[in-house]
Amino acid sequence: MSQYVSRLRSRPHGQFPGPSRLRLPGVPRRPRRVAMLSVHTSPLHQPGTGDAGGMNVYIVELARKLAALNIEVEIFTRATTGTLPPAVELAPGVLVRHVDAGPYEGLAKEELPAQLCAFTHGVMQAWAGHRPGYYDLVHSHYWLSGHVGWLAAERWGVPLVHAMHTMAKVKNAALAVGDTPEPAARVIGETQIVRAADRLIANTAEESDELVRHYEADPGKVAVVHPGVNLERFRPLAPGGADADDGGVAASRAAARARLGLPQDAVIPLFAGRIQPLKAPDILLRATAALLDEDPSLRSRLVVPVVGGPSGSGLTKPEGLQKLAARLGIADLVQFRPPVGQERLADWYRAASVLVMPSYSESFGLVAIEAQACGTPVVAAAVGGLPVAVRDGISGFLVAGHDPADYARALRRFVADPELSARMGHEAARHAQSFGWDTAAAATGDVYTAAMQERRRHLRSLHG
Repeated sequence: MSQYVSRLRSRPHGQFPGPSRLRLPGVPRRPRRVAMLSVHTSPLHQPGTGDAGGMNVYIVELARKLAALNIEVEIFTRATTGTLPPAVELAPGVLVRHVDAGPYEGLAKEELPAQLCAFTHGVMQAWAGHRPGYYDLVHSHYWLSGHVGWLAAERWGVPLVHAMHTMAKVKNAALAVGDTPEPAARVIGETQIVRAADRLIANTAEESDELVRHYEADPGKVAVVHPGVNLERFRPLAPGGADADDGGVAASRAAARARLGLPQDAVIPLFAGRIQPLKAPDILLRATAALLDEDPSLRSRLVVPVVGGPSGSGLTKPEGLQKLAARLGIADLVQFRPPVGQERLADWYRAASVLVMPSYSESFGLVAIEAQACGTPVVAAAVGGLPVAVRDGISGFLVAGHDPADYARALRRFVADPELSARMGHEAARHAQSFGWDTAAAATGDVYTAAMQERRRHLRSLHG
């Protein structure tokens, strides 16, 4: 047996059979290889830059864990520079394929629909070089990818599994002031994908309900799979780099502040994410100003980091948040930091007294889970998946609406009780333990298996 296993491990990418090829009679077969589509944002891009965000993290972590289950993943994404190799191995069993579709740089997400034909051509070219049946299933992310996936799945005769991540109708129902509505073309496109997909993956039960309510999705086609968090990377960390014990959240915070050069006794409400109206970082700044209006003595104790770069509609006025901080008289308290890698981001989470996430719309809120996994409580808007991500009153506080005064009221609790951050942080870290990517990948694999079984039953019924 050991000799057989060693032979499997020695085979190059794309050639190991995995358990699905060695299945017992009557045991449902999982896919051997999945074509995963991410048209507008590459899993190799730094989250927090451009259009890269939680979806990038989702795709990378999910693909890695699927590969660990012997489900190979090939991720197709648009090439954004001419120097990229055609394929990059992201991890064992995970390949990123770069597809030429449109100009490499300067192409806004809103212009990408015109490049979907070129992208589809690139996907089909890659498929044409393989034997029939090379891909067992297509998993598309976001509506742009869904249209490519729809055509590819039909051409290859395999199931299409689609994850919306965000929905135009939901976003348009909760627009931030000054934000741009999603176009009608996207609404039409999403409706078509919902009808075409064999399975739809929703992050939460609420998102599942929204698919049924807004897009008339067949409830039997929708599966709820909570996203995960990398619990090896995002965790409380004691001085010296060891895992913090149950009482080590405060020590983890102190060590992270020392590494980042932040004052140990400061109250630090953190915003981390893309800077755009949808994510509402301005609400944190206005809440900070409200705190100071009530108690000017807090000025010497407050540090407000904003970690991330302009994105989406935020690119129209990339300096808008800095100007707001100046108008509010808090420019000296706000630290604008560019997007950082995952290890550094984990330190920002650990260093914060509280993460503030006042989004107008959020399909799940991976940032909230990442922060909690690091032992940091969250103050978040009670929208989308955030009521699932945050246990109100235990791992943080949920705020109804987007009034800065309400966020100031929640933050004042951390000012008034210096031990609250560590107490809630301990509960937050415990709560996050139930959101590992292993669980998410196993559940996604089950969705794949169900889609393939249903496709086979349908084919058998057609052929008598």
